[in-house]
Amino acid sequence: MTKILFAITLFAIASAASKAQSFEAAMFRLEDPNNKVDYNRPDAPNQNQKFPSNRLIMFHIYLKSLIANAWDIRYQNILNGPAWLDSQHYDLSAKVEGDALLTKAQMRPMLQNLLKDSLHLAAHIENRLVPGYALVIAKGGSRLKANTGAPYSGMSNNFQFRFQNSPVEAIAQSIEWALKQPVVDMTGLPGNYDYELKFAPDSADNPVYSGFPTIFTAVEEQLGLKLEPRKVPRDYLIIDHVDRVPTEN
Repeated sequence: MTKILFAITLFAIASAASKAQSFEAAMFRLEDPNNKVDYNRPDAPNQNQKFPSNRLIMFHIYLKSLIANAWDIRYQNILNGPAWLDSQHYDLSAKVEGDALLTKAQMRPMLQNLLKDSLHLAAHIENRLVPGYALVIAKGGSRLKANTGAPYSGMSNNFQFRFQNSPVEAIAQSIEWALKQPVVDMTGLPGNYDYELKFAPDSADNPVYSGFPTIFTAVEEQLGLKLEPRKVPRDYLIIDHVDRVPTEN
């Protein structure tokens, strides 16, 4: 009798955990090809998603972007899978159970399970050593200015980054975006910083960039950091299988 009760208890715990990792209700479908909504408008249904929330709304989104959100992985680090992963648009509107307000991170397991159930998505993580750059402290020492209370904010374009209240890992990600090669923070610097980085884009012929240093020089002179070429670890999500049309939900 004790064994039976123990088994029932384990089943109940497993069922509760499974339920906690699922949305209470979800609408997930291929986007209507005749849809005329301008999703760049501020009042479009895919805009202004704020967290914590009891809903996850992602309209007019590629499946690869949904997967990147679900696994918190960079778009370019999703490999394999069919070509339509970044051409077919989807609409998603999902609600968590009751009135619970969850962060985006708390919703990720729910989104993973939704994709697995609706599209029979099968994938696995591989950690690989790939050519890239290690972001380290330069010989003269870091020139980063510690944040003193300013809220997070930032801007970036093809020749300038300006951020407040940003960890060094985020700085590495910004540089990676500019270089289009993996950059890993290996400075060991804790805390958040305010920084500005100005550099000349690789393909710049415009005289407006004359006198701007390369991004490698800018990182060292302006931030007191350095980009060292080396093999760096990088996680990749490998798509093993995925259907195109979601099952009814």
